[in-house]
Amino acid sequence: MSFTHEHLLEQLAALRTEVPAPSRYVLAYSGGLDSTVLAHALAASATGVPVIAVHIDHGLHAESSQWSEHCRDFAAGLGIEFRCRKVLVQLESGKGPEASAREARYSALHAEIEPGDWLLSAHHREDQAETLLLNLVRGSGPAGIAGIGAVRRFGCGWLVRPLLHVDREALQGYAGRQGLQWLEDPSNTDRRFDRNFLRHEVLPRLKTRWPDIAARLQRSARHAGEAAALLADLAAIDLDTLGGRAERLPVDGLRALPRARQRNLVRHALRVRGLSTPTALQLDRILDEVLPAREDAQPLVTWPGASVRRYRNGLYLLPEVLPDVPQAAVFDAGSAQLGEGLGALQLEEGARQGLAPALVAGGLRLAFRCGGEKIRPYNQLYTRKLKKLLQDEGIVPWMRDHVPLIYAGDDLVAVGDLWIAADAATSPGVAVHWEERPALH
Repeated sequence: MSFTHEHLLEQLAALRTEVPAPSRYVLAYSGGLDSTVLAHALAASATGVPVIAVHIDHGLHAESSQWSEHCRDFAAGLGIEFRCRKVLVQLESGKGPEASAREARYSALHAEIEPGDWLLSAHHREDQAETLLLNLVRGSGPAGIAGIGAVRRFGCGWLVRPLLHVDREALQGYAGRQGLQWLEDPSNTDRRFDRNFLRHEVLPRLKTRWPDIAARLQRSARHAGEAAALLADLAAIDLDTLGGRAERLPVDGLRALPRARQRNLVRHALRVRGLSTPTALQLDRILDEVLPAREDAQPLVTWPGASVRRYRNGLYLLPEVLPDVPQAAVFDAGSAQLGEGLGALQLEEGARQGLAPALVAGGLRLAFRCGGEKIRPYNQLYTRKLKKLLQDEGIVPWMRDHVPLIYAGDDLVAVGDLWIAADAATSPGVAVHWEERPALH
């Protein structure tokens, strides 16, 4: 079937039933055949929605600057606003050149997205077939076999793929009829890359036996997507039953589930947290080593983008790298930012209970644990070692050094918003609030 801009309009209208109407179309424009056709058809559609073509210059080819100029000129000819972003691809990351370039590209595209934007990607039916086959040979489950979704969240906007039901041949036909010129990246023919091997060696052979192989694989992807959605629904039910905290799963409740549901729930909770999912081997380590560990042990499994720890009856799903411990600072403006991921402290005057106003007026400072700190909390009879107090409160070990300590002179007068020293407390007083406090328990 041929492709026209009317077909694009129909698909965009259908996608509006799944997500809110776009405030802008942000086109991921490489200059290749697929994105060139999408850009031209979008301009011809005159949707009334502003269009911005964003070209990512990876700097991996000697002619990348010429490619950028070609894209700029083509967008100008269509009357589309154009932006070019140069990125640095971390080729030494260990993730491979394809994955490293994709990570850099999507990071740059994230920076372009504003609330309500649709990021349009020109993936087509053969791309879907390649992705399904790639994920099959990698041993992926239903979510991987579902391949490329037509719509998903992307920052504060949406990533939308309106060409998934269009064959590459139809796109070539459109480009030929319109006399379009596009770029050919020589790396797309390098068969050392898995996707290119499938594209040039495997899929053509399959097409000689089953000419409609891409459509067949797309149906399989759709079925797998439905199965993945059902598994996600089951995981959401299990998560709600176990308390609804994706960052902390109760070990006893998790172990009471069948193993398949344990795996399903851990994957789901990681996705809810926005963390990368583990390999099958790493997931087995979580279930076989971390879950059955002693309560006083602190087992840890890490992989790029995430980590899993256990403390007491909690399985904690965390970023791979924890926030740095902040530096000591003067706390004299009524508020203090503690650093990325750690929130901020705010002082509230006139609270029912809090620090003595005279102490606050004399100046406060922030510090963090060095060892040996002691405090007698309000409403407690005895002075306690802070280390023991944090343990008894169940503060997870990896966050204890991140808890802010508030001093008046040399006296420890408050520990975050957890405790106020008895000698520093008055009623009414100045309350300490820890806004956007990270998970401590």
